[in-house]
Amino acid sequence: MSQTVTYLDNNATTRPDDRVVAAMLPLLTERYGNPSSAHPFGAQAAAEVEEARARVAALIGARDSEIVFTSGGTEADNAALRGVLAASPGKRHLVVSAVEHHAILETAERLEEEGASVSRVGVDGDGRLDLTGLATAIRDDTALISVMLANNETGVIFPLQEVCRIARERDVPVHTDAINALGKMPVDVERLGVSLLSLSGHKLYGPKGAGALYIRRGTPFRAWQTGGSQERQRRGGTLNAPGIVGLGVACEILRERGEREIARVRVLRDRLEAELQRRFSNGRIIGAGAERLPNTSLVCFAGIPSQALLILLSEAGICVSGGAACASGSLEPSHVLKAMGIEPEVAQGEIRFSLGRFNTDTDIDRLFEVLPAALQKVTASGLA
Repeated sequence: MSQTVTYLDNNATTRPDDRVVAAMLPLLTERYGNPSSAHPFGAQAAAEVEEARARVAALIGARDSEIVFTSGGTEADNAALRGVLAASPGKRHLVVSAVEHHAILETAERLEEEGASVSRVGVDGDGRLDLTGLATAIRDDTALISVMLANNETGVIFPLQEVCRIARERDVPVHTDAINALGKMPVDVERLGVSLLSLSGHKLYGPKGAGALYIRRGTPFRAWQTGGSQERQRRGGTLNAPGIVGLGVACEILRERGEREIARVRVLRDRLEAELQRRFSNGRIIGAGAERLPNTSLVCFAGIPSQALLILLSEAGICVSGGAACASGSLEPSHVLKAMGIEPEVAQGEIRFSLGRFNTDTDIDRLFEVLPAALQKVTASGLA
């Protein structure tokens, strides 16, 4: 592999900010007390956890008491679906979109096996949510609607305010997986109107293994992970104090620089897409007709198998994904592209470019030094 790494896969994970790492280290070496311990050493760690809780809450406009720390986004998504369903006697129906992250879709499938029923709402060819279909799917026994704020593959932003308006008319709480949206667009739980929201540290230039679930005060919820009274009895288990502190610092940095960062990354993304369209006639930007995150470009190169292209790019030090990182290695077209009705011969060439804080124009230059030759090599090999 090339010694030069050009990282364009920020929707998969982000590099932890140096300030995050610096804040975490003392809790791994010097202040390692258990936040649940009654002695002063533990109380010191607990105080730092509560400071982090305030920082997370401030980023999304929530109350400190509405933040529950988790091991990451997948746990937060699982907890939202299972926690609300368990706390809603007589209501065994969920509504989700067909393009949710696997943490939602696979949990919904498991809940179906356990006796719940699930309605899956479709999207159009640009990935926009079918609001009419969503309204029709709601039933008297609907316990929860779960719709992501922005899709992790296409970057398409969903109209959560309208989803919540529809849900309020039927007195149904709404959960949103905001894991790939937070940090790339303003997120305020009061403005959105959601009852629950998932977030994850490693998508915010924070650590892996630390996330949070926002639970609006008064939302029915039963702890799905038991074994202790931590988090106001909403999530049992010893708190990951170093990870939580790192998450808090990452959120504080986003509050300080979020708008400037979003604007800068959008310029890079627009340049990338303009070059793609100028250079490659077989390159199709997916979701181009919809409102999208400013850092994400999902491109399908018609007739080009993405796995072959990914290997060549990786060998040249270009880090990108063939869609969602959680589906890495699959030869099947993405469930998102299937739901959008993208033709298989187009969908097989799916490549996701996702930019972030540490990307510069040099990274875009490097991509276009490598990409044309890689595409030509795949075509010449007869794989295309």
